[in-house]
Order: sequence, then structure tokens, then C-alpha cells
Amino acid sequence: MNKNLYVMLMENKKPLTIAVVNRHVEHLKTLDKQQKLYLCGPFIDYSGGMVILNTDTLEEAIILAKKDPFISENYKTFEIRTLEVANKENNYGLDI
Repeated sequence: MNKNLYVMLMENKKPLTIAVVNRHVEHLKTLDKQQKLYLCGPFIDYSGGMVILNTDTLEEAIILAKKDPFISENYKTFEIRTLEVANKENNYGLDI
């Protein structure tokens, strides 16, 4: 895994349709096959959701985010945040 992960935070702009949800899931499956998807899911109050991307660069994460049908079809807004991975393998960030 990379030293950094990229957290795509999404916020709803308009109601979702089942068709766009299906396209979004297909996008996630593609990312998963490419080993670019680390974790994803909606917020419990359904105000939006999060996709954590395992990419080499922030620029790549932004490109993939913009390909998501939720974003490209204007159902959600997004921002990308860089998460510095801290876990037992790097002594919870002390060995970085």
C-alpha cells in the first residue's frame, strides 16, 4: 500500500436514481479490479459518502473521482483529502 491514501468526500446535490447508483457501482468495481479502491460507502444519514482511493498521486485520484458517475453527472460534489497512512507497519506514523 502507498504511504498516502486519497479520501474522496462526496456531498449530495440532487436525489439519486437507481440507474446512476448502478453506474456508480460499476465504476467502483472497475476501481477494485485495478486495485485502486481501498474502501467506500455512504454516510449513515445518506448526506453523501466516501471513497478511499489507493493511487500513486493526488492527480490520479482526482482523475478517477471525476470519472465517477455521481460526479460526472452532477449528482454529488466532491473534495479529495490526502490521508497519511499510520498503522502498525510504520509505528503509527512515527517511522514515516
